[in-house]
Amino acid sequence: MRKKNFKLGLGTQIIIGLVLGIIVGIVFYGNTTVSTYLKPLGDIFINLIKMIVIPIIFSTLVVGVAGGGSGKTVGRLGLKTIVYFELVTTTAIILGIVSANLFHPGTGINLSSLSAADISSYMKTTKTAENSSLINMIVNIVPANIIESFAKGDLLSVIFFSVMFGLGVAAIGEKGKPVLNLCQGISDAMFWVTNQVMKVAPIGVFGLMGVAVSKFGVKSLIPLGKLTITIYGTMIFFIFVILGVISKFIVKVNFISFLRVIKDEIILAFTSASSEAVLPKIMQKKEKFGCPKGIVSFVIPTGYSFNLDGSTLYQSIASLFIAQAYGIHLSLAAQVKLVIILMITSKGMAGVAGASLVVLLATLGSMGIPVAGVAFIAGIDRILDMARTVVNVVGNSLASVVVSKWERVYDNAQGERYVQAINNKFDVNEVK
Repeated sequence: MRKKNFKLGLGTQIIIGLVLGIIVGIVFYGNTTVSTYLKPLGDIFINLIKMIVIPIIFSTLVVGVAGGGSGKTVGRLGLKTIVYFELVTTTAIILGIVSANLFHPGTGINLSSLSAADISSYMKTTKTAENSSLINMIVNIVPANIIESFAKGDLLSVIFFSVMFGLGVAAIGEKGKPVLNLCQGISDAMFWVTNQVMKVAPIGVFGLMGVAVSKFGVKSLIPLGKLTITIYGTMIFFIFVILGVISKFIVKVNFISFLRVIKDEIILAFTSASSEAVLPKIMQKKEKFGCPKGIVSFVIPTGYSFNLDGSTLYQSIASLFIAQAYGIHLSLAAQVKLVIILMITSKGMAGVAGASLVVLLATLGSMGIPVAGVAFIAGIDRILDMARTVVNVVGNSLASVVVSKWERVYDNAQGERYVQAINNKFDVNEVK
């Protein structure tokens, strides 16, 4: 391996884009014209990511399943994955409730001093989502029209079809090899495209942050500073304590090294507030980190619907914040009910646009807490979304390692070589 020539890393470039976006947003705060020029930069970047996500998931999952999977193996993998997701997300919900009870971010808040945002669009989505039960969601995982599912970017349906298709390719033996080779070629080509798309990430982040800050302003954080600090502090605790313990004692992987591997993706997830923006690179890096392609391509996309640790943690804190702001005391029994409701709604509304606020609205309605309270925190949701996106990304990245270890297929030597290459600043693309 050879040393790379010195240049600014992707993470550094993204931070520069973030800072410049904040500066431009502050300078042009309240000026709607700036959004006209900056918004397309962010939109184009997000669209580029969405363009490559579905082909990558389909091709890598087919290759992973057909290359060594069976119905029994896939079923075992799916069960272990869902069990792990449920345990971790429930831990996140409980941690959020404990944190809100300890720090009381809503106590003493004068709602009249806060700016209310328009949440009518989320209210409409909530009514639609509430009419769709968890059972209906499970039924809808099976696509009636896979072309439509591909077009809509319905991850769960695409995953289901890809697994079935991969099993079919494996079942027909030699006849399926041309299809397998085609999917492998698509996967390799799409990861090349991913690397090119990532080069414009700093420009996309610049546009996204410029629009956000110019629209809401930094001063919008002040009245809700205690809530923001509570959420950020709790999420940092969740990453370094809960996920850190899982990494060190359960999967026995150095957590700092693990975070160093995905540091660029963490920065991009934080600045863009988009999990999709980092999904292709996370999948690529987890393979290089020693996780099998089949597990990576199944666990990480599935986690984007079932393992939203940051989102569930946020929803539990926000629910109690709004209750405290209205002077509503929730008993222990009521808070246990809140845990159960969040365990259901956070899965039943997976994939809904603006899912975190939609789930929060549905949860408050079920608990008898005024849903109007959501309007008072919707204005800073972009700032809070940055933190919860990071937790979602780190949690799903670790989940692929956990399941790989659980299945006894994690390649420790490969992971160590990859970490060493990053620590020594070698060209990680040379690590096979």
